[in-house]
Amino acid sequence: MSSVLRPISGVSSKAQGASGAKPLTVAIAGLGTVGGGTIKLLAEHAGPIAERCGRPIRVKGVSARDRKRDRGVSLAGYDWQDDPMVFARDPEIDAVVELIGGADGPAKALVEASLAAGKHVVTANKALVAHHGTALAEAAERAGVTLSYEAAVAGGIPIIKLLREGLAANRITRITGILNGTCNYILTTMRQTGREFSDVLADAQRLGYAEADPSFDVDGIDAAHKLAILTSVAFGCRVDFAGVHVEGIRHVSAIDIAFAQELGYRIKLLGIASRTENGIEQRVHACMVPLEAAIAHVEGVFNAVVTEGDFVGQNMAQGRGAGAGPTASAVVADLIDLARGRHLPAFAVPASALAALPAAPMEKHHGAYYIRLMVVDRPGVIADVAAALRDERVSMEAMLQRGRAPEAKVPVVLTTHETEEAAMRRVLKRIAALGTVVEPPRMIRIEAL
Repeated sequence: MSSVLRPISGVSSKAQGASGAKPLTVAIAGLGTVGGGTIKLLAEHAGPIAERCGRPIRVKGVSARDRKRDRGVSLAGYDWQDDPMVFARDPEIDAVVELIGGADGPAKALVEASLAAGKHVVTANKALVAHHGTALAEAAERAGVTLSYEAAVAGGIPIIKLLREGLAANRITRITGILNGTCNYILTTMRQTGREFSDVLADAQRLGYAEADPSFDVDGIDAAHKLAILTSVAFGCRVDFAGVHVEGIRHVSAIDIAFAQELGYRIKLLGIASRTENGIEQRVHACMVPLEAAIAHVEGVFNAVVTEGDFVGQNMAQGRGAGAGPTASAVVADLIDLARGRHLPAFAVPASALAALPAAPMEKHHGAYYIRLMVVDRPGVIADVAAALRDERVSMEAMLQRGRAPEAKVPVVLTTHETEEAAMRRVLKRIAALGTVVEPPRMIRIEAL
Protein backbone atom coordinates (compact mmCIF):
# COMPACT_ATOMS: atom_id res chain seq x y z
CA MET A 1 0.00 0.00 0.00
CA SER A 2 1.39 3.42 -0.87
CA SER A 3 2.04 5.91 1.89
CA VAL A 4 -0.01 9.10 1.97
CA LEU A 5 1.83 12.35 2.54
CA ARG A 6 0.31 15.77 3.06
CA PRO A 7 1.09 18.38 0.42
CA ILE A 8 3.33 21.21 1.52
CA SER A 9 0.40 23.60 1.32
CA GLY A 10 -0.86 21.89 4.45
CA VAL A 11 2.22 22.35 6.65
CA SER A 12 1.99 23.77 10.12
CA SER A 13 2.18 27.48 10.88
CA LYS A 14 5.65 26.91 12.33
CA ALA A 15 6.81 25.66 8.95
CA GLN A 16 5.63 28.90 7.36
CA GLY A 17 8.73 30.54 8.79
CA ALA A 18 9.10 33.58 10.96
CA SER A 19 6.66 36.43 10.30
CA GLY A 20 4.85 34.50 7.55
CA ALA A 21 7.58 34.93 4.94
CA LYS A 22 6.53 34.45 1.32
CA PRO A 23 7.12 30.84 0.20
CA LEU A 24 9.40 29.89 -2.65
CA THR A 25 6.78 28.50 -5.03
CA VAL A 26 7.95 25.72 -7.32
CA ALA A 27 6.65 23.34 -9.97
CA ILE A 28 8.02 19.87 -10.60
CA ALA A 29 8.06 18.42 -14.12
CA GLY A 30 8.73 14.70 -14.15
CA LEU A 31 7.50 12.37 -11.42
CA GLY A 32 9.73 9.35 -11.77
CA THR A 33 11.97 8.05 -9.01
CA VAL A 34 13.59 11.42 -8.38
CA GLY A 35 10.42 13.47 -8.75
CA GLY A 36 8.54 11.28 -6.30
CA GLY A 37 11.48 11.39 -3.91
CA THR A 38 11.61 15.19 -4.12
CA ILE A 39 7.93 15.57 -3.25
CA LYS A 40 8.33 13.13 -0.38
CA LEU A 41 11.36 14.93 1.02
CA LEU A 42 9.78 18.38 0.76
CA ALA A 43 6.65 17.12 2.52
CA GLU A 44 8.32 15.15 5.30
CA HIS A 45 10.93 17.84 6.06
CA ALA A 46 8.76 20.91 5.43
CA GLY A 47 9.23 22.26 8.95
CA PRO A 48 13.03 22.01 9.21
CA ILE A 49 13.44 23.30 5.65
CA ALA A 50 11.32 26.37 6.39
CA GLU A 51 13.28 27.06 9.56
CA ARG A 52 16.61 26.78 7.75
CA CYS A 53 15.49 28.96 4.86
CA GLY A 54 13.45 31.50 6.81
CA ARG A 55 10.51 30.65 4.55
CA PRO A 56 8.80 27.52 3.25
CA ILE A 57 9.21 25.85 -0.10
CA ARG A 58 5.78 25.23 -1.61
CA VAL A 59 5.05 22.90 -4.51
CA LYS A 60 2.24 24.41 -6.55
CA GLY A 61 2.17 22.26 -9.67
CA VAL A 62 3.33 18.88 -10.95
CA SER A 63 3.46 17.27 -14.37
CA ALA A 64 4.13 13.80 -15.75
CA ARG A 65 2.96 11.60 -18.59
CA ASP A 66 0.91 9.15 -16.51
CA ARG A 67 -1.58 10.48 -13.94
CA LYS A 68 -2.62 7.01 -12.78
CA ARG A 69 0.78 5.66 -11.81
CA ASP A 70 1.23 4.98 -8.07
CA ARG A 71 4.29 6.98 -7.00
CA GLY A 72 4.07 6.21 -3.29
CA VAL A 73 3.19 9.82 -2.42
CA SER A 74 -0.06 11.74 -2.39
CA LEU A 75 -0.43 14.30 -5.16
CA ALA A 76 -3.67 15.71 -3.72
CA GLY A 77 -3.59 19.48 -3.51
CA TYR A 78 -1.09 20.01 -6.32
CA ASP A 79 -2.08 21.47 -9.69
CA TRP A 80 -1.59 18.72 -12.26
CA GLN A 81 -0.60 19.86 -15.73
CA ASP A 82 -0.34 17.52 -18.70
CA ASP A 83 1.81 20.14 -20.43
CA PRO A 84 4.71 21.31 -18.23
CA MET A 85 5.19 24.39 -20.41
CA VAL A 86 2.31 25.87 -18.41
CA PHE A 87 4.75 26.30 -15.54
CA ALA A 88 6.94 28.66 -17.56
CA ARG A 89 3.93 30.95 -18.06
CA ASP A 90 2.56 30.80 -14.51
CA PRO A 91 3.34 34.11 -12.73
CA GLU A 92 3.03 32.49 -9.29
CA ILE A 93 5.87 30.02 -9.87
CA ASP A 94 9.36 31.14 -8.82
CA ALA A 95 11.30 28.05 -9.82
CA VAL A 96 10.80 25.09 -12.14
CA VAL A 97 12.29 21.70 -11.25
CA GLU A 98 13.02 19.76 -14.46
CA LEU A 99 13.19 16.00 -13.90
CA ILE A 100 11.99 14.88 -17.33
CA GLY A 101 15.39 13.85 -18.66
CA GLY A 102 16.99 13.84 -22.09
CA ALA A 103 19.38 16.25 -23.74
CA ASP A 104 16.74 17.73 -26.01
CA GLY A 105 12.98 17.57 -26.56
CA PRO A 106 10.52 18.56 -23.80
CA ALA A 107 13.19 18.94 -21.11
CA LYS A 108 15.25 21.45 -23.10
CA ALA A 109 12.17 23.34 -24.24
CA LEU A 110 10.86 23.66 -20.69
CA VAL A 111 14.19 24.83 -19.27
CA GLU A 112 14.70 27.40 -22.02
CA ALA A 113 11.15 28.73 -21.68
CA SER A 114 11.39 28.89 -17.90
CA LEU A 115 14.66 30.81 -17.96
CA ALA A 116 13.34 33.20 -20.61
CA ALA A 117 10.29 33.84 -18.40
CA GLY A 118 12.53 34.81 -15.48
CA LYS A 119 12.15 31.65 -13.44
CA HIS A 120 14.93 29.83 -11.64
CA VAL A 121 15.58 26.28 -12.87
CA VAL A 122 16.72 23.28 -10.86
CA THR A 123 17.50 20.13 -12.84
CA ALA A 124 18.91 16.64 -12.36
CA ASN A 125 19.39 16.28 -16.11
CA LYS A 126 23.06 15.52 -16.72
CA ALA A 127 22.64 15.02 -20.47
CA LEU A 128 20.95 18.41 -20.86
CA VAL A 129 23.66 20.22 -18.90
CA ALA A 130 26.50 18.34 -20.60
CA HIS A 131 25.23 19.19 -24.08
CA HIS A 132 23.73 22.65 -23.53
CA GLY A 133 25.06 23.85 -20.18
CA THR A 134 27.01 26.86 -21.46
CA ALA A 135 24.10 28.22 -23.49
CA LEU A 136 21.66 27.65 -20.63
CA ALA A 137 23.98 29.39 -18.18
CA GLU A 138 24.15 32.37 -20.54
CA ALA A 139 20.34 32.42 -20.81
CA ALA A 140 19.98 32.30 -17.02
CA GLU A 141 22.34 35.24 -16.56
CA ARG A 142 20.55 37.30 -19.22
CA ALA A 143 17.30 36.73 -17.34
CA GLY A 144 18.82 37.38 -13.92
CA VAL A 145 17.93 33.93 -12.60
CA THR A 146 19.78 30.82 -11.48
CA LEU A 147 20.45 27.49 -13.20
CA SER A 148 21.16 24.81 -10.56
CA TYR A 149 22.05 21.16 -11.20
CA GLU A 150 23.65 19.63 -8.09
CA ALA A 151 21.57 16.47 -8.64
CA ALA A 152 22.96 15.97 -12.15
CA VAL A 153 26.34 14.71 -10.90
CA ALA A 154 27.03 11.99 -8.31
CA GLY A 155 23.59 11.92 -6.71
CA GLY A 156 23.83 12.67 -3.00
CA ILE A 157 27.48 13.82 -3.07
CA PRO A 158 27.45 17.65 -3.01
CA ILE A 159 30.32 17.82 -5.46
CA ILE A 160 29.14 20.89 -7.41
CA LYS A 161 28.82 22.85 -4.18
CA LEU A 162 32.22 21.60 -3.07
CA LEU A 163 33.92 22.75 -6.26
CA ARG A 164 32.01 25.99 -6.64
CA GLU A 165 32.16 27.07 -2.99
CA GLY A 166 34.28 24.95 -0.65
CA LEU A 167 37.28 24.80 -3.00
CA ALA A 168 36.73 28.17 -4.67
CA ALA A 169 40.04 29.53 -3.38
CA ASN A 170 42.02 26.77 -5.10
CA ARG A 171 43.28 26.21 -8.59
CA ILE A 172 41.94 22.73 -9.34
CA THR A 173 44.48 20.67 -11.28
CA ARG A 174 42.73 17.31 -11.57
CA ILE A 175 39.44 15.53 -10.93
CA THR A 176 39.11 11.75 -10.76
CA GLY A 177 35.77 10.09 -10.17
CA ILE A 178 33.77 6.90 -10.01
CA LEU A 179 30.72 8.49 -11.60
CA ASN A 180 28.53 5.54 -12.52
CA GLY A 181 27.20 3.18 -9.86
CA THR A 182 26.10 0.53 -12.35
CA CYS A 183 29.63 0.05 -13.69
CA ASN A 184 31.12 0.12 -10.21
CA TYR A 185 28.65 -2.54 -9.06
CA ILE A 186 29.47 -4.76 -12.05
CA LEU A 187 33.24 -4.46 -11.63
CA THR A 188 32.99 -5.02 -7.87
CA THR A 189 30.86 -8.13 -8.33
CA MET A 190 33.14 -9.51 -11.05
CA ARG A 191 36.09 -9.20 -8.68
CA GLN A 192 34.27 -10.74 -5.73
CA THR A 193 32.78 -13.68 -7.66
CA GLY A 194 35.15 -14.29 -10.57
CA ARG A 195 32.21 -14.16 -13.00
CA GLU A 196 32.27 -12.59 -16.45
CA PHE A 197 30.83 -9.22 -17.46
CA SER A 198 27.76 -10.48 -19.32
CA ASP A 199 26.72 -12.73 -16.43
CA VAL A 200 27.04 -9.99 -13.81
CA LEU A 201 25.29 -7.46 -16.07
CA ALA A 202 22.28 -9.78 -16.34
CA ASP A 203 22.11 -9.96 -12.54
CA ALA A 204 22.40 -6.17 -12.28
CA GLN A 205 19.45 -5.82 -14.64
CA ARG A 206 17.34 -8.25 -12.58
CA LEU A 207 18.20 -6.31 -9.40
CA GLY A 208 17.34 -2.96 -10.97
CA TYR A 209 20.91 -1.60 -10.91
CA ALA A 210 21.09 -1.63 -14.72
CA GLU A 211 18.54 -0.67 -17.36
CA ALA A 212 17.11 -3.09 -19.90
CA ASP A 213 19.32 -1.26 -22.40
CA PRO A 214 22.48 -0.74 -20.32
CA SER A 215 24.58 0.92 -23.03
CA PHE A 216 24.25 4.43 -21.58
CA ASP A 217 25.95 3.18 -18.41
CA VAL A 218 28.33 0.41 -19.45
CA ASP A 219 29.60 2.25 -22.54
CA GLY A 220 30.62 5.24 -20.42
CA ILE A 221 28.21 7.89 -21.74
CA ASP A 222 26.58 8.58 -18.36
CA ALA A 223 29.97 9.10 -16.71
CA ALA A 224 31.11 11.28 -19.61
CA HIS A 225 28.13 13.61 -19.19
CA LYS A 226 29.00 14.05 -15.53
CA LEU A 227 32.69 14.53 -16.21
CA ALA A 228 32.03 17.27 -18.77
CA ILE A 229 30.01 19.16 -16.15
CA LEU A 230 32.63 18.74 -13.42
CA THR A 231 35.37 19.89 -15.80
CA SER A 232 33.57 23.15 -16.51
CA VAL A 233 33.01 23.93 -12.84
CA ALA A 234 36.55 22.96 -11.83
CA PHE A 235 38.47 24.68 -14.62
CA GLY A 236 36.18 27.62 -15.47
CA CYS A 237 35.78 26.51 -19.08
CA ARG A 238 32.86 26.01 -21.43
CA VAL A 239 31.15 22.63 -21.19
CA ASP A 240 32.70 20.40 -23.86
CA PHE A 241 31.08 16.98 -23.95
CA ALA A 242 32.46 16.40 -27.45
CA GLY A 243 35.96 16.74 -26.00
CA VAL A 244 35.56 13.73 -23.68
CA HIS A 245 37.30 10.51 -24.74
CA VAL A 246 34.81 7.76 -23.86
CA GLU A 247 35.25 4.00 -23.41
CA GLY A 248 33.13 1.57 -21.43
CA ILE A 249 33.74 -1.69 -19.57
CA ARG A 250 32.44 -4.35 -21.96
CA HIS A 251 36.00 -5.42 -22.79
CA VAL A 252 36.99 -6.03 -19.15
CA SER A 253 37.10 -9.76 -18.42
CA ALA A 254 37.38 -11.83 -15.27
CA ILE A 255 40.96 -12.72 -16.19
CA ASP A 256 41.89 -9.02 -16.35
CA ILE A 257 40.41 -8.45 -12.90
CA ALA A 258 42.36 -11.42 -11.52
CA PHE A 259 45.63 -10.19 -13.05
CA ALA A 260 44.94 -6.70 -11.70
CA GLN A 261 44.64 -8.10 -8.19
CA GLU A 262 47.89 -10.01 -8.61
CA LEU A 263 49.67 -6.86 -9.78
CA GLY A 264 48.33 -4.78 -6.87
CA TYR A 265 45.46 -2.98 -8.63
CA ARG A 266 41.68 -2.87 -8.88
CA ILE A 267 39.84 -2.03 -12.07
CA LYS A 268 37.47 0.93 -11.93
CA LEU A 269 35.63 2.92 -14.58
CA LEU A 270 36.94 6.43 -13.93
CA GLY A 271 36.20 9.86 -15.29
CA ILE A 272 39.39 11.93 -15.25
CA ALA A 273 39.90 15.60 -16.12
CA SER A 274 43.21 17.42 -15.85
CA ARG A 275 45.07 20.44 -17.12
CA THR A 276 47.89 19.50 -19.51
CA GLU A 277 50.24 21.36 -21.81
CA ASN A 278 48.06 20.15 -24.70
CA GLY A 279 44.80 21.50 -23.23
CA ILE A 280 42.10 20.07 -21.00
CA GLU A 281 42.23 16.28 -20.96
CA GLN A 282 38.85 14.63 -20.34
CA ARG A 283 38.62 10.85 -20.47
CA VAL A 284 36.33 8.07 -19.28
CA HIS A 285 37.64 4.50 -19.38
CA ALA A 286 38.52 1.48 -17.29
CA CYS A 287 41.62 2.04 -15.16
CA MET A 288 44.01 -0.02 -13.08
CA VAL A 289 43.96 1.77 -9.71
CA PRO A 290 46.63 1.02 -7.07
CA LEU A 291 45.25 -0.77 -4.03
CA GLU A 292 46.72 1.88 -1.74
CA ALA A 293 44.51 4.57 -3.34
CA ALA A 294 41.34 5.31 -1.36
CA ILE A 295 39.17 5.31 -4.47
CA ALA A 296 40.16 1.68 -5.15
CA HIS A 297 38.07 0.68 -2.14
CA VAL A 298 34.85 2.43 -3.19
CA GLU A 299 32.67 -0.55 -3.97
CA GLY A 300 29.21 -1.51 -5.21
CA VAL A 301 26.84 1.23 -6.36
CA PHE A 302 28.73 4.00 -4.57
CA ASN A 303 30.30 6.98 -6.33
CA ALA A 304 33.39 8.93 -5.31
CA VAL A 305 35.12 12.06 -6.58
CA VAL A 306 38.75 12.95 -5.84
CA THR A 307 39.69 16.60 -6.28
CA GLU A 308 43.21 18.01 -6.32
CA GLY A 309 43.77 21.70 -5.52
CA ASP A 310 46.99 23.63 -5.35
CA PHE A 311 46.48 24.76 -1.74
CA VAL A 312 44.12 22.17 -0.27
CA GLY A 313 45.76 19.11 -1.79
CA GLN A 314 43.71 15.98 -2.40
CA ASN A 315 40.17 15.41 -1.12
CA MET A 316 37.73 12.55 -1.71
CA ALA A 317 33.95 12.76 -1.41
CA GLN A 318 32.02 9.48 -1.40
CA GLY A 319 28.34 8.54 -1.35
CA ARG A 320 25.42 7.10 -3.23
CA GLY A 321 25.33 8.33 -6.78
CA ALA A 322 21.71 7.59 -7.64
CA GLY A 323 18.34 6.65 -6.22
CA ALA A 324 15.30 8.55 -5.01
CA GLY A 325 16.70 9.68 -1.67
CA PRO A 326 20.21 10.85 -2.57
CA THR A 327 19.17 12.58 -5.79
CA ALA A 328 16.13 14.22 -4.19
CA SER A 329 18.44 15.46 -1.43
CA ALA A 330 20.54 17.24 -4.06
CA VAL A 331 17.47 18.71 -5.80
CA VAL A 332 16.13 20.10 -2.53
CA ALA A 333 19.56 21.47 -1.57
CA ASP A 334 19.40 23.64 -4.71
CA LEU A 335 15.87 24.76 -3.82
CA ILE A 336 17.04 25.67 -0.31
CA ASP A 337 19.77 27.86 -1.79
CA LEU A 338 17.15 29.64 -3.88
CA ALA A 339 14.86 30.08 -0.90
CA ARG A 340 17.75 31.60 1.05
CA GLY A 341 18.43 34.03 -1.78
CA ARG A 342 21.79 32.49 -2.71
CA HIS A 343 22.32 32.86 -6.44
CA LEU A 344 25.69 31.75 -7.84
CA PRO A 345 26.90 31.44 -11.45
CA ALA A 346 26.08 28.02 -12.81
CA PHE A 347 29.71 27.10 -13.49
CA ALA A 348 31.40 29.07 -10.69
CA VAL A 349 32.25 32.08 -12.87
CA PRO A 350 29.97 34.22 -15.06
CA ALA A 351 29.04 32.48 -18.29
CA SER A 352 30.74 35.25 -20.29
CA ALA A 353 34.00 34.42 -18.49
CA LEU A 354 33.97 30.69 -19.27
CA ALA A 355 37.09 29.97 -21.31
CA ALA A 356 37.02 28.09 -24.60
CA LEU A 357 39.94 25.84 -23.68
CA PRO A 358 41.24 23.35 -26.25
CA ALA A 359 40.61 19.64 -25.73
CA ALA A 360 43.80 17.65 -25.34
CA PRO A 361 44.00 14.87 -27.97
CA MET A 362 43.90 11.41 -26.41
CA GLU A 363 46.87 10.45 -28.58
CA LYS A 364 48.97 12.89 -26.53
CA HIS A 365 48.06 11.28 -23.20
CA HIS A 366 51.04 10.04 -21.19
CA GLY A 367 50.64 7.12 -18.84
CA ALA A 368 51.44 3.52 -17.98
CA TYR A 369 49.58 0.59 -19.54
CA TYR A 370 48.45 -2.96 -18.85
CA ILE A 371 48.30 -5.21 -21.93
CA ARG A 372 46.86 -8.73 -22.02
CA LEU A 373 47.56 -10.98 -24.96
CA MET A 374 46.21 -14.42 -25.79
CA VAL A 375 48.98 -16.13 -27.73
CA VAL A 376 49.95 -19.52 -29.12
CA ASP A 377 52.52 -20.95 -26.72
CA ARG A 378 55.56 -21.43 -28.95
CA PRO A 379 59.15 -20.16 -29.01
CA GLY A 380 59.72 -16.63 -30.30
CA VAL A 381 56.38 -15.11 -29.29
CA ILE A 382 57.74 -12.98 -26.48
CA ALA A 383 60.67 -11.86 -28.62
CA ASP A 384 58.27 -10.60 -31.31
CA VAL A 385 56.22 -8.70 -28.72
CA ALA A 386 59.35 -7.21 -27.17
CA ALA A 387 60.52 -6.08 -30.61
CA ALA A 388 57.28 -4.17 -31.17
CA LEU A 389 57.72 -2.41 -27.83
CA ARG A 390 61.38 -1.66 -28.54
CA ASP A 391 60.73 -0.18 -31.96
CA GLU A 392 58.20 2.29 -30.52
CA ARG A 393 60.45 3.11 -27.56
CA VAL A 394 57.95 1.70 -25.06
CA SER A 395 59.63 0.40 -21.93
CA MET A 396 58.27 -2.79 -20.35
CA GLU A 397 57.95 -2.76 -16.55
CA ALA A 398 56.80 -6.35 -15.87
CA MET A 399 55.58 -9.49 -17.64
CA LEU A 400 53.42 -12.35 -16.38
CA GLN A 401 52.73 -15.66 -18.07
CA ARG A 402 50.61 -18.34 -16.42
CA GLY A 403 50.80 -21.98 -17.49
CA ARG A 404 52.53 -23.79 -20.31
CA ALA A 405 50.57 -25.47 -23.09
CA PRO A 406 52.66 -25.89 -26.24
CA GLU A 407 50.75 -24.83 -29.37
CA ALA A 408 47.70 -23.95 -27.20
CA LYS A 409 46.32 -20.50 -26.26
CA VAL A 410 47.80 -18.93 -23.11
CA PRO A 411 47.60 -15.42 -21.57
CA VAL A 412 50.59 -13.11 -21.43
CA VAL A 413 50.36 -9.86 -19.45
CA LEU A 414 52.67 -6.87 -19.80
CA THR A 415 52.82 -3.59 -17.93
CA THR A 416 54.73 -0.59 -19.24
CA HIS A 417 56.39 2.50 -17.90
CA GLU A 418 54.82 5.84 -18.87
CA THR A 419 54.64 6.44 -22.59
CA GLU A 420 52.58 8.38 -25.10
CA GLU A 421 49.22 6.91 -26.08
CA ALA A 422 49.97 7.22 -29.79
CA ALA A 423 53.04 4.99 -29.40
CA MET A 424 51.03 2.48 -27.39
CA ARG A 425 48.40 2.26 -30.11
CA ARG A 426 51.06 1.60 -32.74
CA VAL A 427 52.46 -1.17 -30.57
CA LEU A 428 49.05 -2.79 -30.20
CA LYS A 429 48.40 -2.62 -33.93
CA ARG A 430 51.70 -4.32 -34.64
CA ILE A 431 51.18 -7.00 -31.97
CA ALA A 432 47.65 -7.71 -33.21
CA ALA A 433 49.09 -8.52 -36.64
CA LEU A 434 51.36 -11.27 -35.28
CA GLY A 435 50.23 -14.73 -36.35
CA THR A 436 50.73 -16.07 -32.83
CA VAL A 437 48.31 -13.55 -31.23
CA VAL A 438 44.89 -15.19 -31.45
CA GLU A 439 42.66 -12.48 -29.90
CA PRO A 440 42.69 -8.67 -30.10
CA PRO A 441 45.08 -7.33 -27.43
CA ARG A 442 43.35 -5.89 -24.36
CA MET A 443 44.69 -2.60 -23.03
CA ILE A 444 43.80 -0.95 -19.71
CA ARG A 445 45.43 2.30 -18.62
CA ILE A 446 47.17 2.41 -15.25
CA GLU A 447 46.48 5.48 -13.09
CA ALA A 448 48.85 6.70 -10.39
CA LEU A 449 46.57 8.26 -7.76
